[in-house]
Amino acid sequence: MSAMFPTVRMRRLRKLKLIKETQLSTDDLILPLFIDENIEGETKKPISSMPGQYRFSIESAVKEVLEVRSMGLKSVLLFGIPRRKDETGSEAFNTEGVIQRAVRRIKKEVDDDVVIITDLCLCEYTTHGHCGLVDIKNGQVLNDPTLEILGKIAVSQAEAGADIVAPSGMMDGMVKAIRENLDDKGFTDTAIMSYAAKYNSALYGPFREAADSGYQFGDRSGYQMDVSNAREALREVELDIEEGADIVMVKPAIFYLDIISKVRARFDVPLAAYNVSGEYSMISAASEKGYLNREEMMMEGLAAIKRAGADLIITYFAKDVAKEVAEGKFRRSEA
Repeated sequence: MSAMFPTVRMRRLRKLKLIKETQLSTDDLILPLFIDENIEGETKKPISSMPGQYRFSIESAVKEVLEVRSMGLKSVLLFGIPRRKDETGSEAFNTEGVIQRAVRRIKKEVDDDVVIITDLCLCEYTTHGHCGLVDIKNGQVLNDPTLEILGKIAVSQAEAGADIVAPSGMMDGMVKAIRENLDDKGFTDTAIMSYAAKYNSALYGPFREAADSGYQFGDRSGYQMDVSNAREALREVELDIEEGADIVMVKPAIFYLDIISKVRARFDVPLAAYNVSGEYSMISAASEKGYLNREEMMMEGLAAIKRAGADLIITYFAKDVAKEVAEGKFRRSEA
């Protein structure tokens, strides 16, 4: 029989802080940035539904990356808002597009150890706001014709210098198409971080304002996952790994800790989780109302995501965490 109270006192080690099972580091965090081609100079514009977040011009984005790199953050995920949209999202693969130009500028002016990840999707670039090509007559998103476009976007982003491309549209076969296009053009070292299990969540509203990616008709239930499904997520992840994904992702994060845990238990590949805009905005709004402590909720939420099994966390809180570390409130290894 194992020892029991009073011999065993679990409080002994708590006061010594020797039993922290989950370590969260600033190295684990990826900061999303919205780069708006309509903004000029070194200016940025606040996002009303996401307090503390901004749309950046290319110039101000470079400045932001320089700042966060000096704070210990090493990875950024770039979303583009183009000046011009059309039905096919052609600006997404324009060699002089907003993301392509931003990547080149960041690579030129920031240390080489900054990892640049580029969102690879059509929703910000199309007039209809969907993540793929659309048959306007019947309102259907066309999976297979979209794959060719995704391959072209991936190559254009890799040519600009992206270290990782991150397809987020949940098109069947997207990872295979992207890997083949990258390899055919010689970009065998460009990694793919696939949004492998992306749910049709109600938590994306603030993001759609931030990225100007709201859809004009229908919804995204045909290609994003049903929020009730768990086994399907494992199948989606398995398929993306088979197609060549280097990193797989679960999105959202805090509301989907069970999915993160299931994926971690099943697959031995790098796992990312996206702490999405709605999760960020809820914590921010509750803090503004005085209902919750923002810093404590931020750290608890991120610890939960890491505890569930995520290796990497995409989060709008990344810069806040880095500030907490810089101010000595947390060590880098226990952020």
